[in-house]
Amino acid sequence: MDPISNKKEFDDLTINLRDLAYTYIEKYNPSKQQIKTYLLKKYLKKFQGSKQKKEVTEIIENIVSNLEKSHFLNDSLYSDSRARMLFRRGYSLNKISHTLKSKGIEEKHIRLSLEKIKNDKSDPDFLSAMKICKKRRIGPMRPDGNREIYYKKDMGILARSGFDFDTSKKVLNLEKDEYLKIINFL
Repeated sequence: MDPISNKKEFDDLTINLRDLAYTYIEKYNPSKQQIKTYLLKKYLKKFQGSKQKKEVTEIIENIVSNLEKSHFLNDSLYSDSRARMLFRRGYSLNKISHTLKSKGIEEKHIRLSLEKIKNDKSDPDFLSAMKICKKRRIGPMRPDGNREIYYKKDMGILARSGFDFDTSKKVLNLEKDEYLKIINFL
């Protein structure tokens, strides 16, 4: 093998992957793990695996560390913004934590993000459960005649949304007038 052509091929691959990383960051604002996965998939698809996996992972790690040094990637900020956005949508703290773990965020960043949400709101799971009830029209939003019939179904919906039994029971047992006062206050 000619070392000069290998160097050129190495530089071309690095430049191509770096350009792909920049365009992906512009469009999606990903976490470190997401950008690594994206670059590896693009390498396998576009360049047909001409290098060994170890070499490619080193190139990708180098690109990601450079992006992190230049503040294009920051998992702490990603975790905070994503957790706040998911909370506004009505996700429970358990579901937020699980979602961030699946995105490859470290446990310490997740814990700090959840603590910020807990400090801002007195009972964040209760508020999120109320948002889910409003969005899905369950619990207090159902007509009074149907509430007992659909109680188990509503409990299942809230359980799948990541809420514990006590929070679900507390929200589903609210009267409609009381619920509307609280929702309008939010």
